[in-house]
Amino acid sequence: MATSFGPSALATPANGVTVARLLTAPLLFAMIEGTEGSWAAFLVWTALCVTDGIDGILARRHGTTRSGAFLDPLADKVLVLGAMFALVQEDVFWWLPVGLIAVREIAISMYRSFAGKQGITIPARRGAKLKTLCQQLAVGFALAPPVADDRWLFNTFLWIAVALTLFTGAQYLLDARRVARQQLA
Repeated sequence: MATSFGPSALATPANGVTVARLLTAPLLFAMIEGTEGSWAAFLVWTALCVTDGIDGILARRHGTTRSGAFLDPLADKVLVLGAMFALVQEDVFWWLPVGLIAVREIAISMYRSFAGKQGITIPARRGAKLKTLCQQLAVGFALAPPVADDRWLFNTFLWIAVALTLFTGAQYLLDARRVARQQLA
């Protein structure tokens, strides 16, 4: 039987995976620098994306925690935005779509933190998972040597990610307003 952790636990298997993801981020960003398509960067990116799913499985199996609810989205944003800005630095990604994604991600994260302090929690929707997947695919295709020169491929996923990012941001704000009204009524 799996060990169960309470909501205030810090040292959980899921948090361990999440912290490992965060600690690996600088290595990935360094690997992206000066390269257009790199098997090493692609494999590290793929491992980081897979471990995002693993930490979720571990959290559901052993119990979700407040620290995990904070750390997991933080790791996702550090990894996705860090990789995207590294690709902007290398002139692989255009700054505009990455900037739009960054503004939304930071704004919603700040809003989520503020709402959480008010006792308002808004669960993620499926669209948010699809948004994250498109962001991950855009970065992955930009790093994968066989398709790194096919800018149309990763740019398509990047712009789909922008559309989903903005749509789910608006959806999140509407959900938050509805939940706040229900909880304050």
